[in-house]
Amino acid sequence: MTTFERDATSLRPPWPFTGRQDELELIRGSVAGGRHGIVVTGPAGRGKTRLVTEAVRGTDCARATGTPETRDLPFAAFAHLLPDTVSLHRAVQLLSGVRLLLVDDAHLLDDASAALVHQLAVHGRTRLLVVATEGARAPGAITRLWTGELLPRLDLEPLPREETAQLLAAGAGGLEALTVSRLHRLCQGDLRLLRELVGAVREQGLLARVPDSGEWEWRGPVPVTATVRERLADLLDRADPGERATLDRLAFGEPLPVDADTLDLHSLEVLEADGLVHIDDHGTASLAHPLHGPVLRSVAGRLRARRLARTPSDRTAALETETAALARAIAETDVRAVPAPVGEWLVTEGIGVPAPHAAVRARFARLRGQLREAASWAREGLRTTPEDHPCHLELALSTAQSGEAGRVVAEGRDNWEPVAARVGGSGSVNRGGPSAADPGTPAAPSAGAVDPGTPEAPSASAADSGTPAAPSASAADPGTPTPPSSGAAAWWAAARGDLDAALDAVGAEPYDAVRLGAPERAVGRLTGVFAAHADALAQGDGPALDRAARTLEERGFLLFAAEAYAQAAQAHRDPGAARTSRTRSVALARRCQGARTPALAGLVLGELTARQRQIVTLAAAGLTNRQIAEKLTLSVRTVGNHLYGAYTRLGASDRDALPCLVELPEAQPA
Repeated sequence: MTTFERDATSLRPPWPFTGRQDELELIRGSVAGGRHGIVVTGPAGRGKTRLVTEAVRGTDCARATGTPETRDLPFAAFAHLLPDTVSLHRAVQLLSGVRLLLVDDAHLLDDASAALVHQLAVHGRTRLLVVATEGARAPGAITRLWTGELLPRLDLEPLPREETAQLLAAGAGGLEALTVSRLHRLCQGDLRLLRELVGAVREQGLLARVPDSGEWEWRGPVPVTATVRERLADLLDRADPGERATLDRLAFGEPLPVDADTLDLHSLEVLEADGLVHIDDHGTASLAHPLHGPVLRSVAGRLRARRLARTPSDRTAALETETAALARAIAETDVRAVPAPVGEWLVTEGIGVPAPHAAVRARFARLRGQLREAASWAREGLRTTPEDHPCHLELALSTAQSGEAGRVVAEGRDNWEPVAARVGGSGSVNRGGPSAADPGTPAAPSAGAVDPGTPEAPSASAADSGTPAAPSASAADPGTPTPPSSGAAAWWAAARGDLDAALDAVGAEPYDAVRLGAPERAVGRLTGVFAAHADALAQGDGPALDRAARTLEERGFLLFAAEAYAQAAQAHRDPGAARTSRTRSVALARRCQGARTPALAGLVLGELTARQRQIVTLAAAGLTNRQIAEKLTLSVRTVGNHLYGAYTRLGASDRDALPCLVELPEAQPA
């Protein structure tokens, strides 16, 4: 029987504990062996209590908790562990025999309890696990635990976006990438608020099924829950009428230039000093917390909203500026994060995103390794323009390189020809980026296009013109029949486990050949870091592959970097260097939203024969032995024998374990 600790207000069972593995191991190590313990701090709602509870699960642990109501009662937190009347000295003696003591909400302890914890840290043999909220007033005896270096301190950082996605998948299930990103952005590490928002969105019927998908999306206003209302009340209580007017103007128009004709400078100065407004290096103002804008808009009223809302022309100009910035980053082969709040606002409000912007956003996300997010942006563009060629291509490419491809293949929907037909063939649509063959895939230099392998400033060309709108006619006319998209064909063949067909389909995309393990096909066709990657792979030079991977990572190409590190792990002669490269590859690929490409599968499958790798990849995708036999023209018995040999080498007991092994790191939702 499973017993849940239920929330008193929602009566919902808690979400499964997910993520925080590094912190979990650090805490467990700090209360094991000859260690004295650790202090865990962080803002309210960051998951401190849940983390330490998981860390001590299964151990013999005594527990004490501070509460606001008992701060004036001596030893109140330890009443269940101590006699009715006891001195500090006697309390230390009684608790020194406790093996492990967890003190939660230590900032709320009464002075006597705080002194007891401090004395146990100084003199006792008890291992202490102390939890305190950052920014709250705490007794001096507690703060001296870390300021006096009695115990190490772990300041809990916000849960990363990748681990937020895992948590939402485990607790809420099936949310698409842009919804996950929105929730992560709004909650900023407050896990209680995260759960409350997800519950409110569900209860108010704001989730909608994504077409042709098992995922759900959230568009539209932010539910004003009790927690959100409390935060808004605090915000409005601190603002006078002039400051409130400035906040409202920012809520409907951020970011706005710091201009006397646009914003009240005095109010802006006060709001900045209070930490409610952020001014960037370019002199533009925005609300400091991403939750404030949606909430202020939701309570503004129709007339006020109509007066303050941006005009369509303002929104169009701002969106074109964002699209140009993204396209320029792609052209300069540096896809580190670029702020683009207008496009995100259009999505979250459910207004609709123009296909040209959506295609560039999808391409930018795919190059960064954010494959699920790329697919979501492509779908947004197809809502407004169902036949948009670049959006169809981005959807095909991002899906083919992700774990989602395995499900599609298993369901027999791996035919990419309809996608290629929508794309108009080669997909050589110039949208302000580097490749003439595949938007977003580094390719050979061509006249009038920016070579992605060249780190220098791009030449004045269509790729760097800053024009994010309609596709350029200089590349390929979407209405002209051309050969099918070699990029889409290659990656769908790879998803089916047919690397020979994938390499045959590479065609004009030389960097795809490098990623698929055939650098000889890219000789003389790449420059810069992409050429360095190809040369190092061709020479089997592990250190050079590591250097290329580091450069790719620095420029934001996380999936490419993960693949290069994976290839380095196979090339290194030194086992220690190989382990380091493999670890880096796994860490990066975990940030790539379920990426599943041959180079990453090779992290585990490198010990198998070519035929075993082919069969294991198909089995992991969900195909039965008979389906694999028919696809590869083998007998069912032969397929079974190959799988049995693969199980032995991989340490797997059956085919249920294969998806985790082939997809290392594990594919993660959203």
